Amino acid sequence: MSNAIDCAYELGFRTVDTEYANRRLPIDGTVPPWLSGALIRNGPGRFEFGGERATHWFDGLAMLRRYGFADGTVSYTNRFLRTDAYAAADSGHGATEFATGGDSLRRTLRWLRSLGPPESTDNANVHVARLGEHFVALTEVPRRIAFDPVTLETRGEFRWRDDVPEHLATAHLRVDPDREETIGYSTEFGRFPKYHFYRIPSGRAGRTHVATVPAAGPGYVHDCSITDSHIIIVETPLRIAIAKALAPWKKGFLDLLEYDEGAPSRFIVVDRDAETLVGTLETSPFFTFHHVNAYEDDDELVLDLVAFDDDEIVRALAFDALSQGGFAAAPDGQFVRFRLRPDEGRVRRFERYDGGMELPTVPKPVRGRRYRYAYAQATDRKGANGLVKLDVERGTATEWWERGVYVEEPRMVHRPGGTAEDDGVVVATALDTRRERSMLLVFDAETLVERARAPLPHAVPFGFHGRFFPEL
Repeated sequence: MSNAIDCAYELGFRTVDTEYANRRLPIDGTVPPWLSGALIRNGPGRFEFGGERATHWFDGLAMLRRYGFADGTVSYTNRFLRTDAYAAADSGHGATEFATGGDSLRRTLRWLRSLGPPESTDNANVHVARLGEHFVALTEVPRRIAFDPVTLETRGEFRWRDDVPEHLATAHLRVDPDREETIGYSTEFGRFPKYHFYRIPSGRAGRTHVATVPAAGPGYVHDCSITDSHIIIVETPLRIAIAKALAPWKKGFLDLLEYDEGAPSRFIVVDRDAETLVGTLETSPFFTFHHVNAYEDDDELVLDLVAFDDDEIVRALAFDALSQGGFAAAPDGQFVRFRLRPDEGRVRRFERYDGGMELPTVPKPVRGRRYRYAYAQATDRKGANGLVKLDVERGTATEWWERGVYVEEPRMVHRPGGTAEDDGVVVATALDTRRERSMLLVFDAETLVERARAPLPHAVPFGFHGRFFPEL
């Protein structure tokens, strides 16, 4: 089992040298012919910057991966984003990313001269989105990179034409298929830090301001949830200590994060229609990266997310920690349900699944609505990561795992014309440590029975997030 862990660390964080264009993959099994479109994923593909290696998983250079589906076939394309960060690495310069630092003194002088954060890295390696006719790669700083959704060629930087302030940006834009709009938020630093909420109408590449609320800290907020009428963010006690940026020994954004054990976690609830703050509710401290889903239940808001006891997970994903025990040494996230009563300031917490999980998703038709099923990466095992399907109504789970296989973020694709919530397939990439290559897996969404696997020509580093685009 330890060999699988060692191999996963070595392969999952090894730089990729080859880019493939529309390579047809062999298939073991059958991909349903109705599955048409493309899964585009984002994540690091290169970990060397001149003479130094990245120190954290979050810092690898962005590489897009495209898995195209048509008539039962699967094609694969991978391509690095050609950004300033990529050019700097190519020319032998170091990087200033989440945890990997460059020239500390030079960076400090830039902060002082600009009276705030200087221009951020354009290494957009976290997520992807469609904004009108533009396909863009996203990260947590306000620089977005447009790309061709078929060839993955870089088209240049995408810039908003509005005045919504943002020193940090969300990579997790929430698409509401019922109201035909996308919701996002940004963080503004300063003496009085704030969170700004905005909407992007479907088919548009512009955003409009919804609301601005005060921030405490500010907190490091990674994700958000929407219901039919509300937006919810969770401000955890992991605070961003901006004053620390002036210290010359600080290497990256990770050094600015401080976890305040005595501070509560806060749920900030905004009314999407009235465009006002509904309420701020407090509960015992916890940390979260990712939300599962949210919906309205009479006078309560139901929010499901992946919770950690504290911020240990952030530093557990640094390479010096991962090299000791891989993902098995990292704390497991737990599926937790919160019921919020903004009018009373009341928060109730419920544990819904005892296994470890991360990178959750729900079927598109029920996002922001009452739902029954969620899919996620199952994490609480050594030598593998599995796939789990949660029945959140019955409190049961179905799991799939295979020795030596590390499953990444799953995406559920609903069958066209399907009426049941779980009528469709789940697609997920995975690293097969025994064969030392990655593969694409296709599962029946109802049963989690494997329907097909398509091996890639190489081992791809562990990625972060992606979306399925049926129109491609």
